[in-house]
Amino acid sequence: MGRALMIQGTGSNVGKSMLVAGLCRAARLRGLTVAPFKPQNMSNNAAVTVDGGEIGRAQALQAQASGLAPVSDMNPVLLKPETESGAQVIVQGRWLTSTRAADYAALKPKLMGAVLDSFSRLKTRYDLVIVEGAGSPAEVNLRRDDIANMGFARAADVPVILAGDIDRGGVIAQIIGTQAVIDPEDAAMVAGFLVNKFRGDPRLFGDGYALIGARTGWRGFGVCPWFPQAWRLPAEDALDIAARPKAEGLHIVALTFSRIANFDDLDPLAQEPGVRLTMLRAGEAIPGDADLVILPGSKSTRGDLAFLRAQGWDIDLAAHHRRGGRILGLCGGYQMLGRSIADPEGGEGPAGTTAGLGLLEVDTVMTGDKRLTQVQGRHIASDTPVQGYEIHIGRSEGPDRARPFARINNGGEGAISVDGLVTGSYLHGIFADDAFRAAFLANLGVSSSHSHSTAVEAALDSLAAHLEEHLDVSGLFGVAR
Repeated sequence: MGRALMIQGTGSNVGKSMLVAGLCRAARLRGLTVAPFKPQNMSNNAAVTVDGGEIGRAQALQAQASGLAPVSDMNPVLLKPETESGAQVIVQGRWLTSTRAADYAALKPKLMGAVLDSFSRLKTRYDLVIVEGAGSPAEVNLRRDDIANMGFARAADVPVILAGDIDRGGVIAQIIGTQAVIDPEDAAMVAGFLVNKFRGDPRLFGDGYALIGARTGWRGFGVCPWFPQAWRLPAEDALDIAARPKAEGLHIVALTFSRIANFDDLDPLAQEPGVRLTMLRAGEAIPGDADLVILPGSKSTRGDLAFLRAQGWDIDLAAHHRRGGRILGLCGGYQMLGRSIADPEGGEGPAGTTAGLGLLEVDTVMTGDKRLTQVQGRHIASDTPVQGYEIHIGRSEGPDRARPFARINNGGEGAISVDGLVTGSYLHGIFADDAFRAAFLANLGVSSSHSHSTAVEAALDSLAAHLEEHLDVSGLFGVAR
């Protein structure tokens, strides 16, 4: 039976996912077998696992850091928001139900068994399991029946390291305040703290660091400076992808939907030296100099189609198309480009049919079964192998399917318009395939020699070295049990 350690945060976006990824790579480089685990995640950025399920994309990156293929046990409960108050509940990789936020609390006690079951399997297989919390244990209003933070830690007897984010300010109050509001028995699970995202010389925070230790009685495991290569790793927020804006290059514009899903599709494009990627926000017009507009995936296709129209993007897309501009729809974006989207069973919201943008001659019908599979095929236009994954409900058929995007298992996938300017595909992850991405960009006049996979691996190695330099990694691994 292996040992385990849990990283919890004083709030969301304090860097828990990256800390776990870096610690997983550090453990691997030390010769340990290691696996990531997140009891409950809320994200529409999902990855398909080798066992045919889906988990949060952050856990797939952590699996890569560990030298593993992602499996469903690494994230046994995944919540995929569909509306402001409702979400799909994915348990051990499979859809269980859709529920409103107000009703989810009653469901959580039934999920703890699956969480502990998945965790136990990982512990029997690996020397070390590094667990990521969700949100913050200081959200004591959510403590009852908690499966994401202290509820899990106590049920599984996993020691906790509390990470605070100094970049957002008030880190002393973050950490000391967390101890003040949580239950004493929960506080007893905390083996120590660390401070993340420091900009400048960490020694300047020496007095504050000592004060936290003195007030809490917790052991400090270090102050971690801001990791400068974080932009090379898949973004956790769609707007983080635009962190390195460029002034020139092939201009690709991606529409940031309100329920955007699997936006890590765009990460490899953002890192291409010859590409300028714009993540277009609500209220912004599609710029006239766009060479390619991408409609990414969505967790609520008809809902985000209404969102798209509310921004006036339908008018902009029509004008872009008239100018000879290219358009690519991925998954939900592909469905929006068609003539109609029918959801007779109300799988993504109220049952009904919505008129599409009419840029592709296809019609989509949402079905109750979800397609989850890793695929390999051949991109027809460039005659280049392509690999990715499918994660969607719905089937699209129509005349433009006679001109498929790719060929998979002797069948056509996707659709291309008669004029060749509009393309739709259900394949995610295709731009992470270096050979395909180079062929795709070559067709748009851009020469690419960038290796995305090499860059991500190098960034993970650098992240591990960064943590080894600034944190007491040996001490962190030493408190695991």
